Amino acid sequence: MTKYDVAIVGGGIAGRTAAMFTARAGLDTAVFDTDESILRRNAHLENFPGFPAGVNPRLLLDLQREQTERAGSDWFERKVVDVDQHPDGGFVLQPADEDNWAYRCDRLVAATAGQLDYLDELPVDTYTEDGSRFVDATAAGRTSVDGLYAAGRLAGKPLQAVVSAGHGGEVAVAVLEDAEVPFAFDWSVPEGYFTDRGHDVPPGVEEVSEETRLERERRSIELMRESFADAHPEDPDPHPELRTDD
Repeated sequence: MTKYDVAIVGGGIAGRTAAMFTARAGLDTAVFDTDESILRRNAHLENFPGFPAGVNPRLLLDLQREQTERAGSDWFERKVVDVDQHPDGGFVLQPADEDNWAYRCDRLVAATAGQLDYLDELPVDTYTEDGSRFVDATAAGRTSVDGLYAAGRLAGKPLQAVVSAGHGGEVAVAVLEDAEVPFAFDWSVPEGYFTDRGHDVPPGVEEVSEETRLERERRSIELMRESFADAHPEDPDPHPELRTDD
């Protein structure tokens, strides 16, 4: 059984954002995704900050995945069908193509919009609104089960990409707090920003030299030019009610 500090079920925009934060903070992070994010149905995403003319939502998800993997997270294109509590703490997860529990984690982030049957073994509080089930969670995503968090639409947040991204980050910070990971904020600053004022560099913060700053900017420009050079090859996903068998 493979063990992780954090498992994130659901690779939509909330799950990917949460994974980026937990992995960057040094927690062993696994993401389980079936590539069925609702955002993939969007024609062109026009209300996500930083893209004045909008952005292809499938490209945005691709870039998010690359960012989480660069941060160190493991990515599994597998559907999780069952989750239960481990007698020694944390949780065990069973993918659809396994007969046994294949993964274990200390903390679990559920980020599957509209899908929570895999949580039925857990005594987690849920509620129904307008015919949809949600996990009852605090603003930071904590639930009635210790170590279980809900992010994005599953936690009842509005169905907006930027809200889901923000909530994914907020939930990740709650995970870091509960795991007692030394963390102030995930930030890089110019060399001397803290130390030249006689302060220690806070946890999660990095002072970088001018050479390092320019090199990181160069790499980011190169990657973004490459990513946006051509139209994305995938069309929007159809609504499930409009899908036809091949």
